Amino acid sequence: MTRSSSPHAVVVGGSLGGLLAATTLRAADWSVDVFERSPSTLDSRGGGIVLQPDVLAAFRFAGVAQGEALGVRSGDRVYLDASDRVVHRTFIPQTQTSWNLLHGAMHAALPPGTVHAGERLVSFRETGGRVTALFDSGRVESADLLVGADGSRSTVRGQLLPGHDPRYAGYVAWRGLVPESKVSASVAARLGNAFVFQQGPDHLLLEYLVPGEDGSLAEGQRRRNWVWYRRLDREGLARLLTARDGSTHALALPPGMAKEGDVAALRRDAQALLAPSLQALVLATEAPFVQAIVDLGVPRMRFGATVLIGDAAFVPRPHTAGSTAKAAANALSLAQALRQGVRPTDDSLAPWEEGQLALGRAMGAAGIGMGNRIMGLRP
Repeated sequence: MTRSSSPHAVVVGGSLGGLLAATTLRAADWSVDVFERSPSTLDSRGGGIVLQPDVLAAFRFAGVAQGEALGVRSGDRVYLDASDRVVHRTFIPQTQTSWNLLHGAMHAALPPGTVHAGERLVSFRETGGRVTALFDSGRVESADLLVGADGSRSTVRGQLLPGHDPRYAGYVAWRGLVPESKVSASVAARLGNAFVFQQGPDHLLLEYLVPGEDGSLAEGQRRRNWVWYRRLDREGLARLLTARDGSTHALALPPGMAKEGDVAALRRDAQALLAPSLQALVLATEAPFVQAIVDLGVPRMRFGATVLIGDAAFVPRPHTAGSTAKAAANALSLAQALRQGVRPTDDSLAPWEEGQLALGRAMGAAGIGMGNRIMGLRP
């Protein structure tokens, strides 16, 4: 496949959504270049991910090597009370993976030079059925298709649909990853391989095992991923998202950026509110990170030779465990449509848009319902 003989796509965004688009489009005989604004290799701040069939389908279509396994299997879902007693148990088998394992597998499947780091999109325009993208480095790229996969604060969406921005849902998620080697034998025995929850009147913590930083699934080399949802008003959010260096952030703080006082308060709250085994995970986390929970949905995903996918189009709340799966479904169905000879500017992509809009709306509504019930929020 060469640039001269194949249609060319520019993908804006080098996280999971962008690489899902890149790998599936290449499998549909497109040439692809991915542009990521971060100048360095993206890290695993996304933490753990529940592996869904849509991701596996996209990997199979794209021929992404999966090795022996993509995650850690769990069987039981267990709810604990504040004293570590099991108050509910049910068998719901699933697989938990990690951001860095999925990202690394897709990155390795792309030819060298496909992903261009440190390239921030400034603007783009469509002329004669082709899209020209301008980056702040001065680079100019022309393509048959531009894929906006640049997340909830998408520059692509901002040009196409100004004013469609994420809306704060009223709570945040503190997150952390703890190597198994730092978890005591008693805590490991209590948590086991289960998907563990503790529900409070206005908070919820969940934890599960994920592969190690190097992708290892060997016992003792994995990590425990935890997520603690806490209610927080807008004023508190603005204070929390002011980092230790004084910089302000809109939606999240990466590991190591939370103020010492905020981390200390998190640990005090863990000791006061959480079951002993769960508070042990919070206390063992060297650099917890935090993200605001938001809602986002767009009325359109197709704009001539430009499309929006993943969190650039819809941000479902994480209770759905579906954000990565939705991005995979967006990307795979797009690649399958385009493999059939459809031009991005044809109305033939209308069924793709209709189906993916329905998916995004349904997942968004489900997440809002679940989140508001869990956190005791009024609609």
